[in-house]
Amino acid sequence: MNPLALILLAFSMSTDAFSVAIGKGASLNNPRLSQALKLGLIFGTIEAITPIIGWLLGRFATGFVDPALIEAWDHWIAFIILSALGLHLIVASLSSDNEEEDVKSSSNPALLTVMLTAFGTSIDAMAIGVSLAFIEVNILVAAGLIGFATFLMVTIGVMLGKALGAILGHRAEMFGGVVLIAIGSWILLSHTGYL
Repeated sequence: MNPLALILLAFSMSTDAFSVAIGKGASLNNPRLSQALKLGLIFGTIEAITPIIGWLLGRFATGFVDPALIEAWDHWIAFIILSALGLHLIVASLSSDNEEEDVKSSSNPALLTVMLTAFGTSIDAMAIGVSLAFIEVNILVAAGLIGFATFLMVTIGVMLGKALGAILGHRAEMFGGVVLIAIGSWILLSHTGYL
C-alpha cells in the first residue's frame, strides 16, 4: 500500500472519532485546548492499538492457509472489508447520531466512559488491521498514522465542536465512508492489474 493510500486510510479511520469529538466539543462551554488534547490522546492511542490487534489476528489466521491462496484472495478480502466499513460509515452518517448524544450527556465524563467511547469508534480500525494482514503493509506505520490522525482530528473536533457540531458531524463520517470504499476499490483494481 502506497504512502498516500495509508494517509487517506488513517484519516478515514478518524472520522467517526471526529464526529464524536464534535459532539463533545458542542457539549462543553468554551472547551480548553488541554481538554481537547487529553481526549485526542486517549482516542488516538486506542485507535492505534486496535489495528495492531486486528493485524495479529489476521496474521495468526494466515498460518493455517496456503500463501498462494491468500495472494489470490487478499485484494478481495481487503475490498470487501473496506467497502463494508465504508458503507457502515455512510449509513451511520445518515441515521440518528446516538454516539454524540451519549457524549453530550456529561460535560466532564469519567475516564472509563471516554475510553469505552474511544474503543467503540475504533472497532473499524481493528477490522482494518485484519485486512492489512493480507496485504503488504508495515502495520506499525499504518497504526501510527491512524493513531496520529485520530489524535489530530479529535483535538480539532473538540475545539470546533461548538460551532460546527450540527453542520459537519454527519458529513465527516460520510466522507470517511466514501474514502474507505475508494481505497478498497483501488486495492482491488491494482491487484487485478487494472491500475
